[in-house]
Amino acid sequence: MELDFGPAVRDFRDELRDWLAEHLVGEFAEHRGVGGPTDGAAWEVRLAWDRELAAGNWLGVGWPQEYGGRGLGLLEEIVFEYEYARANAPYRATGNALDLLGPMLLKMGSEAQRKRFLPLILSVEELWGQGFSEPGAGSDLASVRTRAERDDGGTSFEGTSRPTGVESGGEWVVNGQKVWTSFGVHADWLYVLTRTDPDSRRHKGLTMLLVPADQPGVEIRPIRNLAGQDEFAEVFLSDARTDADMVVGEVGQGWRTAMATLGIERGTTLLPQQLTFEREAEALIGLARERGALDDPMLRRRIVDAWISVRIMRTTNLRTIAELIAGRAPGPQATTAKLYASTRHQQLGHLAMELAGPAGQIVGEDYGLDTRQRSFLLSLAETIYGGSSEIQRNIIGEQVLGLPKEPRP
Repeated sequence: MELDFGPAVRDFRDELRDWLAEHLVGEFAEHRGVGGPTDGAAWEVRLAWDRELAAGNWLGVGWPQEYGGRGLGLLEEIVFEYEYARANAPYRATGNALDLLGPMLLKMGSEAQRKRFLPLILSVEELWGQGFSEPGAGSDLASVRTRAERDDGGTSFEGTSRPTGVESGGEWVVNGQKVWTSFGVHADWLYVLTRTDPDSRRHKGLTMLLVPADQPGVEIRPIRNLAGQDEFAEVFLSDARTDADMVVGEVGQGWRTAMATLGIERGTTLLPQQLTFEREAEALIGLARERGALDDPMLRRRIVDAWISVRIMRTTNLRTIAELIAGRAPGPQATTAKLYASTRHQQLGHLAMELAGPAGQIVGEDYGLDTRQRSFLLSLAETIYGGSSEIQRNIIGEQVLGLPKEPRP
């Protein structure tokens, strides 16, 4: 796939292409395309690659210069993500902070928070985990029960990574459990959705807190997934503490902050994902030719359908990009894109494994998976994370199509 975003960013694009060609070599080149939002493969290599990007000032292209970014515009950000995916570079280990927390702080954080955290994100000195989902409150995020209470005594733990040089003014004491925290075992900090009004229900009374992970009140346990990796974790918060000014947005308005973060998540990952899916579709066609599957009219129809699906994703993404560049809020296709991409990618994976036949069920030593097997297994979670398909269909039905709301208890 080749896109030209016009002469205004051509020099930037060429600079980026030259840098990637020069630096995406050796061990980094051997790990092209490795990793993903739920794929912790080759973690140390990817972390080293992020530091290589940081040294070249390629992290936070659109972030203001006073926080360590380049201060460029939305179009340059889009070009970066496109060219990065086009080069099939390793998935960034710091993606959680770069794609979610950082934009959230830029939009809703305090100036002190931005100065404290953003430069260390861009220098890959601090890693972050997202504390949203809970047992019983996954896609139904408004049901969170993790609670936070104010303690104005100002008690603090020594030896934690809490910010320095800031007057405490009291602390928040956090208790509860979070689950499916991506790369939580590597996190230095967590951004945690908590309930600060014990009498509140649903969306009201929630607050977003920044909580240091390196303290006695935080226990992080890895969860091993189908691909044999432990990038997911469950987090237990037992009288964990953080400074009173570690609230992002306003106290009691955490739902607004969380929704802004999820909006960022769903809007920034689709273009790189789509290029990955196109590569997988091309590999599928190659496998079909190799196995003689194109001679079977039923299989041929399914293969063509898979090829069409990634072209539909491309058209949808280009439409969304055009709306963003024009300064307009993305239309309904931004809501349907996640649902469509996740379900179609699962179908693509199922078809690839079917074409692979019995060989697709054989793994290497120490459960070594090939690219096709890993993609298939990890795709099974795509209709769950970032908003399950059931929730997405409800949103589309109620907010896009105007259908009656689903009955609730």
